Amino acid sequence: MTNAPAATTAIIAARLNDELTALHAFVVLLESEQQFLLNNDTDSLLSIAETKSQAASQLAEMAAARRKVMLANNSDSMEAWLAKHAPASLPAWQNIRQLANKAQQINTINGELIQSGLRHNQQAISALQSASQNAAGLYGPDGQPNLASSGRILGSV
Repeated sequence: MTNAPAATTAIIAARLNDELTALHAFVVLLESEQQFLLNNDTDSLLSIAETKSQAASQLAEMAAARRKVMLANNSDSMEAWLAKHAPASLPAWQNIRQLANKAQQINTINGELIQSGLRHNQQAISALQSASQNAAGLYGPDGQPNLASSGRILGSV
């Protein structure tokens, strides 16, 4: 280690470990969300939404705090700073980057599953609306069937 105070490297190491733990929990949460989406378990999706939002906010705050420490230490690259001042923390940083990529991939898939579900629901709504419009003319005001005629007489060619 060179030039960085021991307290700074200890703070960075602790924050990276905290961020790694939080990110791992977030990935598990995204994987649970994916299973709920695949199983069409909307009740569980609703219950997990607030937890997911809070976890995402916490991760954003952790990343912002990490960037602030890096800027205070005149470093643009976390990896370069760690390699120079705290090489023992490099594996944690690499794990964070891998988990962040995994979280992004899972979140993209979850978004596609949500879009697919929305399209399916919209098609079902359209079919129901169409059926209700067609069914509206089945009975006349006197309660008797009022079947729309196609202009052909039954039995004719």
